[in-house]
Amino acid sequence: MKKHSVFVPGSALAIWVVFLTSPALGQQASEQARLEGIARAAAQRFELARPGSAADQTQPAAPETVQATVGLSLDDATARALERNLELAVERLNPQTFDLQIARLEAVYRPTAVSTIGKQSRLTPPTSTLNGGTIVDLDTTTYNTGLSQTLRSTGANLGFSFNNSKQITTNNLVNYNPSFQNSFSIVAVQPLLRGLRIDSNRQQLRVTALNRDISEIQLRGTVATTLANVRNAYWELLYAIQAAEVAGGSLDLAEKLVQDNRARVEVGTMAPLDVVQAEAEAATRRQAVAQAEATWRTAELALKRLIVNGTDDPLWRASLNPIDRPTFAPEPLNVEAAVRKALDARTDLDQARRTVEGNDVTLRFMKNQTLPAVDLTGIYGAQGLGGTQFRRAAGGGVNAPVIDTIPGGYADAFRALTGRDYPNWNLSLSVSYPLGGSAADAAYARARVQRNQSAAQLRALELQVATDVTNAALQVENGLKRYDASTAARSLAQTRLEAEQSRFEVGLSTNFFVVQAQRDLSTAQNSELRALLDYRRALVDYQRAQEAPAARGAGITTINAAGN
Repeated sequence: MKKHSVFVPGSALAIWVVFLTSPALGQQASEQARLEGIARAAAQRFELARPGSAADQTQPAAPETVQATVGLSLDDATARALERNLELAVERLNPQTFDLQIARLEAVYRPTAVSTIGKQSRLTPPTSTLNGGTIVDLDTTTYNTGLSQTLRSTGANLGFSFNNSKQITTNNLVNYNPSFQNSFSIVAVQPLLRGLRIDSNRQQLRVTALNRDISEIQLRGTVATTLANVRNAYWELLYAIQAAEVAGGSLDLAEKLVQDNRARVEVGTMAPLDVVQAEAEAATRRQAVAQAEATWRTAELALKRLIVNGTDDPLWRASLNPIDRPTFAPEPLNVEAAVRKALDARTDLDQARRTVEGNDVTLRFMKNQTLPAVDLTGIYGAQGLGGTQFRRAAGGGVNAPVIDTIPGGYADAFRALTGRDYPNWNLSLSVSYPLGGSAADAAYARARVQRNQSAAQLRALELQVATDVTNAALQVENGLKRYDASTAARSLAQTRLEAEQSRFEVGLSTNFFVVQAQRDLSTAQNSELRALLDYRRALVDYQRAQEAPAARGAGITTINAAGN
């Protein structure tokens, strides 16, 4: 029985601990399952991307791992990126955090109401003949209220308080029992120099509002950069697919040459060594096909990462088929207008200008902190007293007997208060200033240097923006010239291969020259395709350079109001 009585509380404690920790354990298990799902999806994606993988050869694929081919246009890709890109989802939350911070700072200027209700009892020992009795019992009930507010326009602090108390005592020397006392007071403290036009809270409020604008600008820049990355990834995927097709076509030509050479060997018009050479070339082309397919899968993953919101997205397991084709349409370039547009609205410049504006606000605040603290304080109030009043015999001194009682209550005290029978007021001016140099003066001098530094950084950034746009325009022109040259080279390579094949068929050329012409045509085709897609990328980068930088730079020096 003793063992049983000891075991039960221990078991109850264990059950209670398990009950308390089960939600945390369940959440941890759920998170672990999510991570395992991501890893499993990545492994499945890897297996599907492997050509001729062991999984494909030994067992049929599960229904959930079957790759469906999804046709994807460029507009669909950009729309999905705007909706599902995780980096954009993170950036969209930043303005909300600043909104909440602004709400916290603005709460300082909202009225604050206070109220107090209490009851106190105190027994006083007979310390003197004026004690009013042997043991005096004093019961006090209080019910006070008040209102305070800080004005945003001038930084003044206003306060109003309304206090009430009721006292019941056994002291036989008091004039009122029970007695009702009330009072009100209005207090105003107005800074006249330091803190008049700007103070710490108003400085933080303005800077936070600018930072909120900066977060919106950063979101706009992230959108522009993400869309540019999606377009470039789309063209890269298309290039990888077409490069794989070119490699496949080149392999077909090489294998056809092998078959033709074998036929010629059988009829005795060609030496067997020429077949070996053709087979070696075909093996090289198969390697090129495998490499092109690997590049294709890598480019596909790069595009998927930009347009899906997780491994549970159906598009993550699908095979993408870009349905848009790059068109060659030379676009006129107006570099001057493009640079002007970038200087007016590019996100990094816009962000830098907001930062400089925030530095001006902080500099104005730090200059205000160097002024003397001059505060004007005004107080006005009144008191009231009422209750049951005792009238004592004349000439009896302190211990004169009570000869009459005048009934009264709280209304008497309130009438005395509103009638301002006992007013009081106070007006004061306080001045505080350091003797000699102060820390605020040193911090303000340092902030002025940083302000000049940020202005120089802004000018340097403007020059960098103009350089970026000009370089992007040069890349467009170079891409145009490169595409024209690659088109001509591909046409000549095609003509040369046709000529070599015709010469080879009549015995005027050799197997070596045919293989070389096939290789040159494959290279020329890839170069033409690469030049066309690079031209499209250059146009994308040219438009992006007018809206947002390729990557976030060092930015502009930010002045710290704390002087650190």
